[in-house]
Amino acid sequence: MAALTLIAGQDFCISVDPNDLWSAGALPRWSNADGLTGALYATGSDESGEVNGTLIGTDFGSHTQHGLSAPYGSLVGELGGVYFVIGTSYSGTAAAAGTLNLYYWDSNNYDNTGAVGSAIHVGVDCVPDGGSSVLLLGSTLGALFMIRRRGV
Repeated sequence: MAALTLIAGQDFCISVDPNDLWSAGALPRWSNADGLTGALYATGSDESGEVNGTLIGTDFGSHTQHGLSAPYGSLVGELGGVYFVIGTSYSGTAAAAGTLNLYYWDSNNYDNTGAVGSAIHVGVDCVPDGGSSVLLLGSTLGALFMIRRRGV
C-alpha cells in the first residue's frame, strides 16, 4: 500500500467503486466501502461468489473507536489522529499535516476478506489532470485489515 502525506489545508478526494465488495466475515457480512448498512444481495458475478439473489450483507449498526462511530465494514481514514468516514466517496481539506491512513472499520479483523480499490486525488479541484498534483491509488486495499489497528 502506498503512503500519502498531506499538508494542512490541502484538498483531497477519495473514491471507491460502489460495486467493489469486501467482507467482515461469514454471511451476511459483505459490503462496499459504505459499510454494512442494509440488505445486499449477490449478483452471481460479484466478489462474494454466492448465487444470484443470496443475502450477502445486512445492517450491522455502528462500531465506535478513536472517537468515531461509523458503520461496520466502512472505509475510514485517519489523518493527524482524526478519524473520518470515507465510504465510497469523500472530498475534504486536510485539517492537519500527516500521512493519510485507510482502515476497514471493524472490531475483529481476523475474519475479513476481499479488497476494494481506491482513487485518491490531491489538488484544488480534486480532479485529476496532467497539471495538478495527483496521486492515483489504483492499489488494492486488500491488506487494509492487516494495517496496524490502534486500540483493537
